Amino acid sequence: MSARTTTKRPAGEPVPSPDHGGRRLPRTLHPLAWWVWALALATAVSRTNNPLLLFLVLAVLGYVVSARRTEAPWARGFKYYLYLALTVVTIRVVFRAVFATGLTPHDHFLFSLPRVPTPDWYAGIQIGGPVSLEAVLSAATDGLRLACMLCCIGAANTLANPKRALRVLPGALYELGVAVTVAISVAPQLVQSVQRVARARRLRAGRTKGMKALRGIVVPVLEDALERSLRLAAAMDSRGYGRAGTATRRSRRTTGALMLLGMCGLCAGAYGLLDATAPALLGLPAMAVGAALCVAGLRIGGRRVTRTTYRPDPWRVPEWAVAGSGLLSALLLLTNLGYDPARLNPTFYPLTWPDLPLVPTVAILLAGTAGFLAPPPSPVRKADSP
Repeated sequence: MSARTTTKRPAGEPVPSPDHGGRRLPRTLHPLAWWVWALALATAVSRTNNPLLLFLVLAVLGYVVSARRTEAPWARGFKYYLYLALTVVTIRVVFRAVFATGLTPHDHFLFSLPRVPTPDWYAGIQIGGPVSLEAVLSAATDGLRLACMLCCIGAANTLANPKRALRVLPGALYELGVAVTVAISVAPQLVQSVQRVARARRLRAGRTKGMKALRGIVVPVLEDALERSLRLAAAMDSRGYGRAGTATRRSRRTTGALMLLGMCGLCAGAYGLLDATAPALLGLPAMAVGAALCVAGLRIGGRRVTRTTYRPDPWRVPEWAVAGSGLLSALLLLTNLGYDPARLNPTFYPLTWPDLPLVPTVAILLAGTAGFLAPPPSPVRKADSP
């Protein structure tokens, strides 16, 4: 039997805490907090077309993801969302260059594409022709806004555990939530399969570049995806997925009617809020009635699904702080308080350098505080070596 030795700590030396260097204890943040933060930031992005603010949003997303992502498979796919964002911007610029709108006397000419003659019934749209710098920058900015919104969704998929997010859904949305969870986890799993196959090919000294390597990677990845789908289907079937439970036909019809009427009420309320000329009843009253009908439908439909939750995710101060930072950022950009709304959407005709308004900049940086307001993620525990 080996004797256990201890070392005496010098006087005055602080006792180390169980967390990392005296910081907060690592734990997994509630997935709903990350989704609220990301959707609120995407709402703020939809209000601006300023390229400086959009690049600032991308920087904030990159900081938060790098600071608070885990080592899970779904947490490794944010760079692929960046590739998708770059593809969106490229497609937008190409379409704007091909379907040219002509030049004005003050535009800066870049190049000219071959003109394709169009029939008379296709008048108003020309294919090819001169392309200006203003048109390219305008198209790139429009594509950048959509790219930022995609990156916000990608950040939520990277930071939030999709399996834990399924547990917070109401019982009536359980089957829909399972389908959405499976759909969301497809991309990270495919990325993991591609990395695993590529690593195996490198170990076997296989060709890692070119079309031959692509053919050798695609077939094993598709086979892995098919096997995973069959295993998932067998697991769902063994757990009784899709069963009707104890719900009667009347209960199901009532749930469907309430949900349909509630969604109609929400649509009418959204239209009333967006259209200033709409009647007053189509605004907040219609939205409130629609929300109440949806809640009633969810309550009735949730009775047929009985679930228990083991170790439910807590909602504490960090969750409120992360969700609040995103909501406050969206609120500052929606209310237009303290700045000129025109500075959110600068024009490139004539070509001028966009301004960086102070309040929207502070609002986006406020959303970036989620990088240190959230607790550090739980580290991956490795087995102790003998």
